[in-house]
Amino acid sequence: MLKTGDVVDDFSLLDQNGDTIDWASLRGSPVVIFFYPKASTPGCTKEACGFQDLGAAFKKIGVTVLGASADSVKRQANFALKQNLHMSLLSDPDQTILIPWGVWGDKKLYGRAYKGIIRSTFLFDTDGKVVQVWSPVRVKGHVEEVLACAQNHAAKI
Repeated sequence: MLKTGDVVDDFSLLDQNGDTIDWASLRGSPVVIFFYPKASTPGCTKEACGFQDLGAAFKKIGVTVLGASADSVKRQANFALKQNLHMSLLSDPDQTILIPWGVWGDKKLYGRAYKGIIRSTFLFDTDGKVVQVWSPVRVKGHVEEVLACAQNHAAKI
């Protein structure tokens, strides 16, 4: 799992529109990336809509917010359309960043063990260095906590 102070390697992933999002192009502004297990499921919808609802507050302090999961571009597009989400939703079916960042791991549901996304959020500064990590995430109150942290660090990031 990434930790505070880590800097991640450059990467490129497609978003829900099929546009390439290059990590290097995001340098110069702080970034929040939240990872969710599966588009259009209840917890993931609540979390993504929470980030959408507070999008103006993040934008006001110059923070770019991105969502990410292993879902296909098409599934991300359907999710964004259905929920009226305006942030980029990264598609990482090949686990380009999921595994290196430590958000792909062992999970259990109803006694069944499997591999999947551990709901996690990262706040990066303008140089791409990790400022804060939340993992695992409980959805209730999470977006507000991330915003408060970003606001507190706004002068530094």
